[in-house]
Amino acid sequence: MKKTPLILTLVLLFMCGYVNAEENPLVISHKDKTIQWGPCPDFIPKGCEIAVLKGDPAKNNLDIYFKVPADFEIPHHLHTSQERMVLVSGTLDVKYDNHEKATIKTGEYAYGPAKLPHSAYCHKGEACVLYIGFVEPLDAIPVKNVKTE
Repeated sequence: MKKTPLILTLVLLFMCGYVNAEENPLVISHKDKTIQWGPCPDFIPKGCEIAVLKGDPAKNNLDIYFKVPADFEIPHHLHTSQERMVLVSGTLDVKYDNHEKATIKTGEYAYGPAKLPHSAYCHKGEACVLYIGFVEPLDAIPVKNVKTE
């Protein structure tokens, strides 16, 4: 009779451990040396890098790190998807068309509406790394001949 509660307890602990292992978040620092950084779209100057954290860039629900060096201009562009962002490092000015410039500081959240053209500038000092969550597949479409100021 004493074996049944022990076995049941062990089975429950095993099952709980299994469920928790599946639900434990994966923690990835932007400083992790194992991150595989790849290039940005061609219209963004050299120095820009993207790392896929979770998902497939060609499918919905993608999480990435987006990194640019300090003193770096991100050209005028738009995305089909809205962007949910947290600045992980640096200070970033973002200018959406028909909106005032916003300055994002490390640890701050920002939301970018879908299909709204914008440009950005990473301040001097520290590289800018953004966590970005996309709802739709990843794209970046250059917007030419449109002033943002």
